[in-house]
Amino acid sequence: MNLSQLGVPVGPMVRVHGGFANRMYRLDTDQGSFAVKELNLGDRRWSYRIEDVFRFERAAFAAGIPMPEPISASDGMLVHRWVEGEKVPEAPVAEAYAFELGEILARLHGLEVEWTETATEEPASRDWPELAERAAATGQPWAHELASRVDAFLAIAHFVDTCERPGPVVLTHKDIQPWNLLARDSRPVILDWELSGMLDLSGELGSTALSISKGPGFDTVEPAIFRSVLDGYVVGGGTLPPPGPSWFAFMIGGWLGHTRWNILRCLAGVEAGTGPDLALSHESARNGIRGLPDMFTRLPALEALLA
Repeated sequence: MNLSQLGVPVGPMVRVHGGFANRMYRLDTDQGSFAVKELNLGDRRWSYRIEDVFRFERAAFAAGIPMPEPISASDGMLVHRWVEGEKVPEAPVAEAYAFELGEILARLHGLEVEWTETATEEPASRDWPELAERAAATGQPWAHELASRVDAFLAIAHFVDTCERPGPVVLTHKDIQPWNLLARDSRPVILDWELSGMLDLSGELGSTALSISKGPGFDTVEPAIFRSVLDGYVVGGGTLPPPGPSWFAFMIGGWLGHTRWNILRCLAGVEAGTGPDLALSHESARNGIRGLPDMFTRLPALEALLA
């Protein structure tokens, strides 16, 4: 990495562990501290639109969206100013935090940024029986659990492909989850914008509101916090789309693809040079195998949150 434009280092660049898709480092120089993200370009399910994302980030930052300042973007690397803050746990946040996050989304969706990509999704993969067979043949620790849930994963794939999205489609972050948020003075800071793009509004609102109103499972969903995101969105000038399963289809589809991607990394059985460590891929695969079918069975209860 040629990072000479960031100043003279005052110490070695340090890897920050825990990324679910890419690898990040902290670099301290005489010009400040920077987050240097090495994008995994080798085996991802999509192509990163680095230049478009960087332009979107610059517009969001200029508009006052609370986020790290974007510094530079190039093939395989994004650099931002380092931001201090408290990590947001996978647990229900405060109502005021959720309300402000809804307001931020309304402001973000009101930006006028050129984006030529249309909101398209590839069909969900149907190779779950084959993946289960390969997992059993290679002795994966979660092979038995995957085999017992193959029918559930096929049903989830069918739902993701056939669920009607009512629109409107907006340019947005697409991945607001606890691990992509900080709390600074108890207020939101949004991280990790590289998945930004066009998305059905209901999918963005449903994914965001659910992710910050629940714990690691779905037994602790707090309806008041879920609604706070939507109330903040309306106060921020946004208009809510009609209720329905589309509010959760994007989140379910994203988790489905992420689980499959980690399963494939585990089946390869080697420590890849980019992306998450193999141990983290095993953890992500196991969490998806256990959690996705549970989430899918709770879909009627999740839709009730929209009432």
